Amino acid sequence: MQDFEQFIGSFSFDNRLSEVDIIASIAHAKMLVKANIISINDGNKIISGLNSILKDLQAGWLLPQEEDVHYAIERELIHRIGEVGGKMHTARSRNDQIATDLRIYIKQEIDTIKDIINSFQKVLIKKAEENIDVVMPGFTHLQPAQPILAAHHLLAYVWMLDRDKQRLLDCYKRTNILPLGSAALAGTSFPIDRSFTAKLLGFDSVSENSLDAVSDRDFAIEFVYCISMISLHLTRFCEEIILWMNPEFAYISLDDKFTSGSSIMPQKRNPDCAEVIRGKSGRVFGDLLALLTIVKSLPLAYNRDLQEDKPPVFDACDNIKMSLDVMVEMIKTLKFIKENTLKSTEKGFMAATELADYLAKQGVPFRTAHGIVKDLLFYCQKNHKTLNELSLEEYNKFSSIFKQDIFGYLDSKNIANMKTSYGATSKKSIILQMKNIKRTLK
Repeated sequence: MQDFEQFIGSFSFDNRLSEVDIIASIAHAKMLVKANIISINDGNKIISGLNSILKDLQAGWLLPQEEDVHYAIERELIHRIGEVGGKMHTARSRNDQIATDLRIYIKQEIDTIKDIINSFQKVLIKKAEENIDVVMPGFTHLQPAQPILAAHHLLAYVWMLDRDKQRLLDCYKRTNILPLGSAALAGTSFPIDRSFTAKLLGFDSVSENSLDAVSDRDFAIEFVYCISMISLHLTRFCEEIILWMNPEFAYISLDDKFTSGSSIMPQKRNPDCAEVIRGKSGRVFGDLLALLTIVKSLPLAYNRDLQEDKPPVFDACDNIKMSLDVMVEMIKTLKFIKENTLKSTEKGFMAATELADYLAKQGVPFRTAHGIVKDLLFYCQKNHKTLNELSLEEYNKFSSIFKQDIFGYLDSKNIANMKTSYGATSKKSIILQMKNIKRTLK
């Protein structure tokens, strides 16, 4: 029987909600007093007892194990203040209680994750400022495309993180609705004041439908989806860090504490932290799928399946906070090896688009200009030459429009800084980007 109780119980993981459960219970007790459902004296005893449990928990004391955290706290309260502690559960159910606890927890975690994202964005902006003159290849299809500034590449992730933050804030709005007072599924006959409880707990409003309130886990699924998107963006960045550290690229270096050696190959420094963050995305995506699968096809209202919603939420939350914290510290140590990034822009004929633009600016239809440059590149490949190695006479074989100034269009830094359109890679555009994103951070 003990094994069965452990099987159906949830204390092993929902005891993590003990503090928020007490906070919600204190607000509920205050509401019961205000609504004259219990006496002031009984309310004070309950609140005092709950505060003593909370204080002990914060000091490291552990609740005795019960079926779930709610029973554990109620039994401990009764143990401390007597039978009056049982009045705490008046006009509520574990169903609306756990829905409330999880919402409070997620609200707190959204605030925490948002703050870490802010820190990460600031680190990336600072790193972009430090590397605003570093030129590197921009890729499409992982093939050399056009020269860009390293700052532009870093700021791309700042904007991704900004969208991640906006998703979290939007999720917060739908999480900030109080289910407490819905009881088991049908509401209660007691004259409760749900708006008062909502105000005490910092909720914007109360749920409109008691059936929906106790069975809704949309907010938790949305929260883990938001975390999944953050993790997705981190994997993209980590993949690039892993590539950039490869000697074939050699674009960056990281502090040794974020890498590790090989047990057999003395020469190796592996980007382990980036790899682990990349790997943790699989867990986070799995947490999202687990939540979706738990909730799918559940009839209204509460079902015991829903006690399994918390482990995926906790796991996703823990992993994204760890990943973000490590990213913040790791990127602080990232250094671009600018001579390598610049040299790499000489590969793959990255000035080709600029040559086509040069012709187009002289009145040649772009599609025609594209064909001219394509023939020029074929000539370079056939003769094992780079664009910089061609003479003006060779350029004129393909178009008489090419003049001496064409050689200024072959410099990678010039090419990057010619891109002055809004949101582009030029230094001028990047300075405006930084100004705009800093405004959002304020």
